[in-house]
Amino acid sequence: MDTIAAIAAGGNVPGAIGVVRVSGPGCFDICGQVFRGRRPFGEQEARRMVLGEFWDSQGRVIDRGLAVRFPAPHSYTGEDAAEFHCHGSPVVLREVLAALFAAGARQAGPGEFTKRAFMNGQMDLTQAEAVIDLIDAETAAAARNAAAQLDGGLRRRLEPVQEALLEITSRFYAVVDYPDEDIADAGPEEIAAALREAEERLAALLDTCRRGQVLKRGVRTAIVGLPNAGKSSLLNALAGYERAIVTGVPGTTRDTVEESVLCGGVLLRLIDTAGLRETGDEVERLGVERSRRAMEEAELILLVQDGAVEVCPENKAHWEAEYVLLHEVAETGKPWLCIESKCDLTTPHAFSVGAIKEGANNPAACLCVSSVTGYGLDRLEEAVAALFPAGDPGEAGSLLTDQRQEEAAGRARAAVRRALEALESGLTPDAVLTDAEEALDAIGELTGRTAREEIVERIFSRFCVGK
Repeated sequence: MDTIAAIAAGGNVPGAIGVVRVSGPGCFDICGQVFRGRRPFGEQEARRMVLGEFWDSQGRVIDRGLAVRFPAPHSYTGEDAAEFHCHGSPVVLREVLAALFAAGARQAGPGEFTKRAFMNGQMDLTQAEAVIDLIDAETAAAARNAAAQLDGGLRRRLEPVQEALLEITSRFYAVVDYPDEDIADAGPEEIAAALREAEERLAALLDTCRRGQVLKRGVRTAIVGLPNAGKSSLLNALAGYERAIVTGVPGTTRDTVEESVLCGGVLLRLIDTAGLRETGDEVERLGVERSRRAMEEAELILLVQDGAVEVCPENKAHWEAEYVLLHEVAETGKPWLCIESKCDLTTPHAFSVGAIKEGANNPAACLCVSSVTGYGLDRLEEAVAALFPAGDPGEAGSLLTDQRQEEAAGRARAAVRRALEALESGLTPDAVLTDAEEALDAIGELTGRTAREEIVERIFSRFCVGK
């Protein structure tokens, strides 16, 4: 295997510090040609920063900074590795990298350092995925979960299932392969108990998918309502700046406007939509169509109603339209909240949501909010947090956060259930064994032990160069 190098920090814009990372069997010899300290690079004390100078292939000083070496196997990649910490000028970093290439290193590919860590047994595939999740984390909760998963939280949750299935399969093969040995075969009741426990653990793990995906990618949230209801003002209030254009003219928003905000500790992918109404304006009609599509694709709907419109006979048509839209939202079956806007301009109507037909996914209450004064936004945050609870802090690191993980865990659970059904129906042990081994293969794919090469390549292709 050759030696790779890449800029790990900095490189695009000037900064105080930049980092160049190197790894591979010839790492120390190559680094010794570029970095000069008081002692030869290969003789520097391991895992200790040393001051020195970086030189190019022409013998010219590039910069003065720090270097540290990590002898195998006690390094991130599991092989000889080193880091150069220099000034964060993109030019300096590129010059240091060019010097390493001239000395014999090559450019690392995306995620190649972490891939080598995986291939060298420094981490399993769930931990490798946690690395990119930690880099991409947009909330503190997502970062904590990724950090705990990087520490092996998900692997530890799977280990009891693996051990139970391995016990079943290994004892079966031992009895078959060594019939003359005094090896006690596992009885049907013992096997059934192990399979039931494995199925329960996998089911509990699959139940974490929703929370894990909310942590990782947030909640796609559509803000819907009639024209001039205050949708864009709500988006701006939650974002904390003028993200969407707001005027007193109905129909200002012609297209969807998207913004990510943290609300109640939950990352909301807000989509401000055009007001829902019949219109002869072709551009506005297209906006309305996109609004309905956004509502269909949303995981949460915020229905905004204009609280400044008086409830009186003259406004009967308006409130009839509000009721129609309210029923339409409720019938989607998605989580939703009813928000009465502009409460700084009027006395809240205490609009009743009890008129929605029984069985609809009703909000707990109609929230009164002022996007101007901020009144009611705290209650909105509480309502969102209640709809998407964070769960037990002790679960951090053991949540399924990826569709690949969910699919593999689902196949493992299905195979365990088939094994249990085969056992209970009186089929021969080899039928039970086949399904138990299939479950083990699925778990191995989840952790990377038996993952196909194309799956591994797809995972690491998401990484940036230098990680």
